Amino acid sequence: DVQLVESGGGSVQAGGSLSLSCAAPRFTYTRYCMGWFRQAPGKEREAVAAIGNERTTRYADAVKGRFTISTENAKKMFYLQMNNLKPEDTAMYYCAAEWRCYEPLRVEDYDNWGQGTQVTVS
Repeated sequence: DVQLVESGGGSVQAGGSLSLSCAAPRFTYTRYCMGWFRQAPGKEREAVAAIGNERTTRYADAVKGRFTISTENAKKMFYLQMNNLKPEDTAMYYCAAEWRCYEPLRVEDYDNWGQGTQVTVS
């Protein structure tokens, strides 16, 4: 059973914007950790942005000032707004969630993952 579902990926030219959404209908606990990660061909999966249990937002250095993570708990959704996209942002993007996390930007802290949505910047 797929617990998380991403949407919003696509192709965009450099400097453009995309908004990604993650639906987490089975996560009824409102303060779960949520994160966005990405994986480019030949690379390991890496953190993009996350919200921890305490609701603090964290960002990878590569996306600071360009990407924004947010959540709408009532809708059981969280989002990634991506502005000023660069070709190096091209990757498969995954959303992830966990009841508790101690390091929200660590891949290893998450057990629940979406199927991925492709973002291509040219």
